[in-house]
Amino acid sequence: MSTALQIHASGIKLPVSLIPSTTKQISRASKRVGRIRCSATTPNKKYTIAVLPGDGIGTEVTPVAVEALRLAGSLEGIDFEFKEMLVGGAAYEATGVPFPEETLKAALGVYANLRPITVFPQLLEASSLKRNVTEEVDFMIIRELAGGLYYGKPRGFGINEKGEETGFCTEIYSSSEVDRVARIAFDMAMERRGKVCSVDKATILESSRLWRKRVTIMSEEYPEVDLSHMLVDTSGMELIRYPKQFDVLLTTNVFGDILSDVSAMITGGIGMLPSACIGGPGPQLFEPVHGSAPDIEGEDVANPLAAVLTAVMLLRYGLKEEAVAKRIENAIFDTLNEGFRTRDIPTPGAKIVGCKKMGEEILKSLYVRVPSYQLN
Repeated sequence: MSTALQIHASGIKLPVSLIPSTTKQISRASKRVGRIRCSATTPNKKYTIAVLPGDGIGTEVTPVAVEALRLAGSLEGIDFEFKEMLVGGAAYEATGVPFPEETLKAALGVYANLRPITVFPQLLEASSLKRNVTEEVDFMIIRELAGGLYYGKPRGFGINEKGEETGFCTEIYSSSEVDRVARIAFDMAMERRGKVCSVDKATILESSRLWRKRVTIMSEEYPEVDLSHMLVDTSGMELIRYPKQFDVLLTTNVFGDILSDVSAMITGGIGMLPSACIGGPGPQLFEPVHGSAPDIEGEDVANPLAAVLTAVMLLRYGLKEEAVAKRIENAIFDTLNEGFRTRDIPTPGAKIVGCKKMGEEILKSLYVRVPSYQLN
């Protein structure tokens, strides 16, 4: 299980998923930096972020994101306080349950998952696709998160008329479930390039026919947005053939689960993918797409960039702190420019480093190499 964060500030109550915070090594790295180009200001805002550690590589990648938030915030006059909460194996050992009630309360109510698919120019050679296919790719997948096949009823096991064991699930959507996630997609498109592609299987599935109907009706409220519809099998092909055609890709729970992982390979790997779970009146969740990866736990080879990019999403979509978000983005860009890579995103001539070293370099970029006047 991966981790999560939650934020409390001036009426804001938003959770974020990154991964646990043992920060001593990162802190020592920041102390070694000798020259500061950006001066910190006296904090004029304060946010409390609840960090849900989780298992596996969570204890390795979260400190990078936490310390990036802490340092970038201080440079923009913002004070972040972090409160760790239990989830996963650590929660089970401490409480006997993997998802304590306190943590559960922080995770209710979200219904839309945002997954940005953006290719850094420095990582074009890390993708398994051709350079001319991945260059300048930048789109947002918006996946319905609270309904559909994963939550529909009835579901279960049975015996058919032949006496054979069966398993069954139900794909079901209501109008309101489609409408609320479609509105997020259209609003997002208004802030981007003005295109929504809705992905379904309306040729076969009744649930998809309702989906397409409701999305089409919603589009009437957004005449500035160009709406198209695409069948899910076609979209899988088009994501590999010509991903630059997409701006906002809106789809169902199960289709979004599959297509977002397919899209990970456009960027170079799942270690580059952040996500945000938003919607509803309660806390919002922000988490890397990758899991706990127990097979590489403790080896210092995990890629922390998805966790750091998740912190960027928290700042941009949760707290609306664009200056801090841009500062961290610039630090990632700068670190990649310096040639640092983890082993999952190798490129010719790169310096392959571990999670800790990558974190140190991001902090150096924040602390020394990325002055505020670059943030435009």
